[in-house]
Amino acid sequence: VQLQASGGGLVQAGDSLRLSCVVSGRPFGRLAVAWFRQAPGKEREFVAANRFSGNYATYAESAKGRFTIVIENSKNTVYLQMNSLRPEDTAVYYCAADPSVILSNLRSRAAYHNWGQGTEVTVSS
Repeated sequence: VQLQASGGGLVQAGDSLRLSCVVSGRPFGRLAVAWFRQAPGKEREFVAANRFSGNYATYAESAKGRFTIVIENSKNTVYLQMNSLRPEDTAVYYCAADPSVILSNLRSRAAYHNWGQGTEVTVSS
């Protein structure tokens, strides 16, 4: 599995942004896909995850109500729709995938062994 993330940029607080992650290979329903982010000087943290089947979306508390993980099977693409962005959302965002992640570990960084290159999001106040 190879991942290519894109869509980052500089936006103002309150704006929206959609990140994309193209999953190469042949993704299937059980493949877990996730978004993590890493702010300067901080640990990489979980943002959102789902199975490629689209039935198990889960979000970090900071993302609930504002971010949506969207699976577009026809394009082998996972999106992170981010609304009402805040300065504290500023980070490099990474997509990750793994076929072996059980549901209880969807939020676990250590469970993912395939990572995209990261796309930078900057939210100005």
